[in-house]
Amino acid sequence: MSQLTETQTAVAAQSAPAPQYEWPARRPFLSARWRHLVMLNYEIAPEIVAPFVPAGTEIDFHEDRTYASIVAFRFLNTRVLGLPVPGHMDFDEVNLRLYVRRRAAEGWRRGVVFVRELVPRRAIAWVARTLYNENYWYAPMRHAITPREQAAAPPKSLEFSWRWADAESRVTMRPAAALRPLAPGSLDQFIAEHYWGYSRQRDGGTKEYQVAHPSWQSAPAEDFTFDANVAELYGEAFVKPLSQPPASAFYADGSAVRVYAGERI
Repeated sequence: MSQLTETQTAVAAQSAPAPQYEWPARRPFLSARWRHLVMLNYEIAPEIVAPFVPAGTEIDFHEDRTYASIVAFRFLNTRVLGLPVPGHMDFDEVNLRLYVRRRAAEGWRRGVVFVRELVPRRAIAWVARTLYNENYWYAPMRHAITPREQAAAPPKSLEFSWRWADAESRVTMRPAAALRPLAPGSLDQFIAEHYWGYSRQRDGGTKEYQVAHPSWQSAPAEDFTFDANVAELYGEAFVKPLSQPPASAFYADGSAVRVYAGERI
């Protein structure tokens, strides 16, 4: 039998079905779909991140730099312990997150810490603060997403807006027209592929929870804006870093997501 040429091998690899994603073999606390993620990623000084690092974790660096991300997205088909909660299944979220890691038996667990998470449902904010001590807060929100003709392509434009401290804020993006896998080793992959969450507890301890999802497709931003009173939302320390141009800005298509019950570390 003759050997395949390099071209034939490449074509076969492209046409082969992607391996099925393997979810953790336990029941999730929450399941949903995260869709249409707008991600603006800013280099930030480690000394700004340090006060937010929970006990048992450390700052996570990419090529000796650390980052803060403004992330806006749609939270869809949300279920808690497999059950839908009427009136709380589909909503927007906007958050500011930082990057940490913790060494476990299998190696580094790379995770995120949230400075503030905004949602338009008071009950969701209350549950997140009560069960996880996460910094969730209610804010009136709305979104506008303009699709392209090609169903699989990123939208033409996205806008997420919210009201905080009697002022309007918004983040917008025009993504490039084609999706692509996250490049291995890239900053965008570093930003998107942190699969753990960490939250400081009221007694000073730390709760760790797993966030599982397949790798996402992405598209670089052709244009974007972030307009908010950063001092009111996140504190004075974040004003300067979030006023600079971001190190990267991209759209991610999202996927099904499962969040597992937190455990103290």
